[in-house]
Amino acid sequence: MEAPPVALVFIGFMGAGKTSAARAAAASFQSRAVDADHEIERRAGITIEEYFERHGEPAFRELEEQVVARLLEHPPAPAISLGGGAILSPRVRRLLRRHTVVLLDVDVDTAWRRCGNRRRPLARDRDAFVALHAARAPLYESVADAVLIDSDREHVRQAVPALRALPDGVKLLWAVSASGSYPVHVGEGLLESGFWPVSGRRFVITDETVGDLYRVRDAAAELRIPAGEEHKTLASAERLLRGLAAGGMDRDDHVVALGGGVVGDLGGFCAALYQRGVRVVQVPTTLVAQVDSAYGGKTGVDLPEGKNYAGAYHQPSAVLVDPSALATLPQAELAAGWAEVIKTALIAGGALWERVRAGAALDRELVLACARTKLGVVAGDERDAGRRQILNLGHTVGHAIETATGYRRYRHGEAVGLGLLAALTLSGQAQLRAEVAGLLAARGLPVTLDGGVDAEAVLAAVQRDKKRRGGRVGFVLVEAPGDVRAGRPVPEGEVRAAVAELRTG
Repeated sequence: MEAPPVALVFIGFMGAGKTSAARAAAASFQSRAVDADHEIERRAGITIEEYFERHGEPAFRELEEQVVARLLEHPPAPAISLGGGAILSPRVRRLLRRHTVVLLDVDVDTAWRRCGNRRRPLARDRDAFVALHAARAPLYESVADAVLIDSDREHVRQAVPALRALPDGVKLLWAVSASGSYPVHVGEGLLESGFWPVSGRRFVITDETVGDLYRVRDAAAELRIPAGEEHKTLASAERLLRGLAAGGMDRDDHVVALGGGVVGDLGGFCAALYQRGVRVVQVPTTLVAQVDSAYGGKTGVDLPEGKNYAGAYHQPSAVLVDPSALATLPQAELAAGWAEVIKTALIAGGALWERVRAGAALDRELVLACARTKLGVVAGDERDAGRRQILNLGHTVGHAIETATGYRRYRHGEAVGLGLLAALTLSGQAQLRAEVAGLLAARGLPVTLDGGVDAEAVLAAVQRDKKRRGGRVGFVLVEAPGDVRAGRPVPEGEVRAAVAELRTG
């Protein structure tokens, strides 16, 4: 017997935009979409609201399961949208395994704005609505093969080719920004699988450590730099750019940045400059890069005057994340990545913060959650004009520590961890600071500043922070996990005291 066709099945909470997303996807197939709620109403002969009122929710769920199961067993269209509660059925969840399940991510405030005070039986009470949103989120994520953080019809259409080509066992996040959208593929064994998301010849930029561990198949050339932040310089960029030119790279080709944050920043920077901009695929191999730096399009190199003082915004064409690569990291490098995980959890709050503070295990789902948090912020502010600045939490003092020590005393994550503690001191969050210090220490990260570090040099580097405006440095401060605010002025004396506290813990 011929296997039934595979459909793109859109799921998500009320107000996520599932119906319009399915229509946009179906249009790319030159076909129509099927909406499960419309099919339920057609079969019942009355609206869903009326069915709820006459028969109650249990009877509706039984009818919904029957209708949805039939759609999934014999898909009548290439794109199907389900009601928000359809995945409560174990039978439906089993049938979804045959298909590519696309979760449309929607925050609770947006969902309520779209649904509240309307003719939806489960959208009449705000508190109950919020609780339902939180309760269903883990279930949606458990069945989703892909997550779209924006249901805009054009973004959905752009994502369809990647959704159709999604390898088994790989999860996809669709990143959006003002200058471009791109897929983020996350899966164990991706580096060895042979899967590649874009066409054209591959010019690999990596470092001497990672280059000995991993290979990109069918690479046209591989260019290496020595490992370490001290090599993220204009001189290194010039050598790499000349290497690309010597290798005959043209505008149909792309750079592959294979490595950690240094390689990602430098490879992206070279891609932004070479022939005024070529594509780049980020392949992060460190925890710092997999949870943070590989996304969002920030590229750059360091100058003696400060970290990332020369750079460009250049969004990747794709990101390939293989969590199994983390097994090859030295323990100190793996530990350094936890500072970015903790930072991201403080920004996200909610379930991610609770997971991290409880001693989260490092797995694919944690990497995905951190990536989703960053991509959600970047989607609305690609170029640091506003909200994206919250991603700088811990980095103002952290970058200053790196600069003052010549990028040799502390790994990036170690410096960011110290910067987080300083930021929490400046936020007046003594109890939270103590908790974060415990989380950092539990991962083997330093929680005090080495006595040999020149505190005055750190303070001077803070005042040269590249994000200063009008000669003033704005700090990212924490009101509470999930409530982080940027651009806050802080008196110099308080900054001095926060840096001094790092010496004593």
